[in-house]
Amino acid sequence: MEFFLLVIALLFATILIVGIGERIKLPYPILMLVFATLAGFLPFMPEMHIDPELILPIFLPPLLFATAQRSSWSVFRFRWKALIRLAVILVVVTAGLVATAAWAFAPIASVPLALALGAVVAPPDPVAVDAIATKVKMPRRLTSLLETEGLFNDAMAIVIFQLAVQATVNQSEVGLSIIPQFLLGAAGAVVLGLAMGWLIGALNRFVPNLAARSAATLVAPYAVYMMAEEVHVSGVIAVVVTALEMVRRDRPQDSQERLTRHAFWEVLEMLATGLAFGLMGIEMNSVIQEEGSNLLGFIPGIIAICVVVIGVRAVWMFASYYLPNRKNPKISAAKDTLVLTWCGMRGLATLALALALPKVTADGAPIEGRNFVVVAACSVLLTTLVIPGLSLPALMRVLRLRGNEQDTKRARRALARRAEAVAIAALKKNVELQELPENYQQAVRRRMNSLHTILATDPDPHDAITDEKYTQIRAVIAKADAIQGIALQAARAELLKARREPNVDPHLVDEIMGRLDRRTATLDR
Repeated sequence: MEFFLLVIALLFATILIVGIGERIKLPYPILMLVFATLAGFLPFMPEMHIDPELILPIFLPPLLFATAQRSSWSVFRFRWKALIRLAVILVVVTAGLVATAAWAFAPIASVPLALALGAVVAPPDPVAVDAIATKVKMPRRLTSLLETEGLFNDAMAIVIFQLAVQATVNQSEVGLSIIPQFLLGAAGAVVLGLAMGWLIGALNRFVPNLAARSAATLVAPYAVYMMAEEVHVSGVIAVVVTALEMVRRDRPQDSQERLTRHAFWEVLEMLATGLAFGLMGIEMNSVIQEEGSNLLGFIPGIIAICVVVIGVRAVWMFASYYLPNRKNPKISAAKDTLVLTWCGMRGLATLALALALPKVTADGAPIEGRNFVVVAACSVLLTTLVIPGLSLPALMRVLRLRGNEQDTKRARRALARRAEAVAIAALKKNVELQELPENYQQAVRRRMNSLHTILATDPDPHDAITDEKYTQIRAVIAKADAIQGIALQAARAELLKARREPNVDPHLVDEIMGRLDRRTATLDR
């Protein structure tokens, strides 16, 4: 009961601290971490023990699902090289070099535990990066690359972490045998994820209730994660595949569901982030009280790890981005490389993995060095999230980094006109249009002919669709709306088709689709 009350208190604190963070221009996750750490020193606060075995099943499914549903299968086909470089190789290299630094400079007694620490601090957080990038109007070429990196880096880090933790608990070594084990588990997870995506798609066609279909997006990641763990395949990959497959199976008529789902996951991500940072603050308080003055001995190792985390990313971005693009006249490779390095912010995945580290081995012996892992994770998070997060707006102003806004606008207009063209074609084929009064026919045609303007620019709150004259004849309005609905459904189908194409940016499609969904929602008043 005490743990349940603690969770409720942290969720309420998250809501309050989000407001405080926006007012004082500080990231609310860091404020939540500091608040929970300091709150642990209050005399009336009960001593809490967080079960590490509960952390990953609670936080990983929604974390991975929320990240993966922002992308599409086409990203794998179109950006697979960047995906491998950033989300796989960079994570592996960072984890390995951090493990080396921890083994050399930190009080860690085993190689597997050092590797677990490397996996904890390796993956940048795409949610944190996206939140800050949006505020500073970062060029799409950079945000697109960062989103690609965030698609799979958490999954890769979690796989390394789980293998390293298994070796730590069993007091064994991490050998090359993990490679075939990983490949076999990944193959099984892909099959399971595809099956779950199909099942949820079939369930959505069977269940008419909007709230129930939206709830399925929360149940599905937990269900597939638990099933994967039971059959000993990768739950991480199974969740990612499920999310991608569910997005692929989106239907044109699910406009209200998409709007509801977007709002639902925005709230869920905020609460999950606040809860994770709050639990980490409580864990930090426990470590501080347990270690006391011994924390000073952690400083050399923490400094070495922070330097390695930042240095590896800087070198990697120089080699993988600056060198190939230094002669490209359309971009400033040096400025881009600096911003990409600066955006290696750690977040929720780092906290969840640090909290999930077991406290004892299989035979009940305490794991030496666990407290150092917790402190190091918090230190890397503070270094990579607070400093870049506060300084990135100033850095963007100093660099005067210009984005390819014209290219983005052209791509947005092209998608909007593509949707408009299909909507107009569907309208022409609809024989029921001729049954409407002439003035209503003209109004419907006018709206469809200006659809690209509505989708490619900010929607007009005084759009004719809300005109009071439609309240006069309800029957005619309903028919006109139904006809428009068919045309708009065709437009949504075309956008969903475009989203699956390898040369189309999913972010732009989602932006246009959101406006089209909001437009459609006004028909169902």
